[in-house]
Amino acid sequence: MSHPKHADPSHDILDVIRERWSPRAFDPSRDVALDDLKRLFEAARWAPSSFNEQPWRFVVGDRRRDTPAFASILDTLDASNRAWAQHAPVLVVVAVRLTLTRTGAANQNAWYDAGQAVGFLTLQATSVGLAIRQMEGFDRAAVARACGVPADFEAIVVMAIGYAGEPAQLASEKERAAEIRPRLRQPISAFVFSGRWGQSFPASGTDD
Repeated sequence: MSHPKHADPSHDILDVIRERWSPRAFDPSRDVALDDLKRLFEAARWAPSSFNEQPWRFVVGDRRRDTPAFASILDTLDASNRAWAQHAPVLVVVAVRLTLTRTGAANQNAWYDAGQAVGFLTLQATSVGLAIRQMEGFDRAAVARACGVPADFEAIVVMAIGYAGEPAQLASEKERAAEIRPRLRQPISAFVFSGRWGQSFPASGTDD
């Protein structure tokens, strides 16, 4: 039987995309092997970026290997995120360089590029049985201080990484229900257009 959070795609896609989802419940008894963490960051390393700037940076707080770093990142989260994220074995701060190393000018593509790196990392995580939930609910100034983020970088998201746990461990009934609710997405017709905004894709005809 398929997991209730696995996607039900309209077209064939890779299994790692279909199986990826973002739990709040993490198994507190399972640590993440260091080799698996390195594989995640290796995947991010090979993401494309404008001018090969690679503007992403990651600060890792591992609950077992570096308890103070984990606690300092956890303390910057909103209370609602902190309640469940404390059970994840790893917290990672994602930061992005706002300027080009080549010229010092603003990097208009930095966030886009960092998003691709995180996307690669996330699919690699899924391939080894790990789950990731990304959070924007944190104090950016506090996490910059806690992690020593330089002024020319900006912390943009915190990721919880680990193995999915049981929904019953969540304190909130709303969150427990969300853990098993089927995932929904807009159809591709809602965001893919043929030649001009608003025109149906495909425009007409069939594939030969």
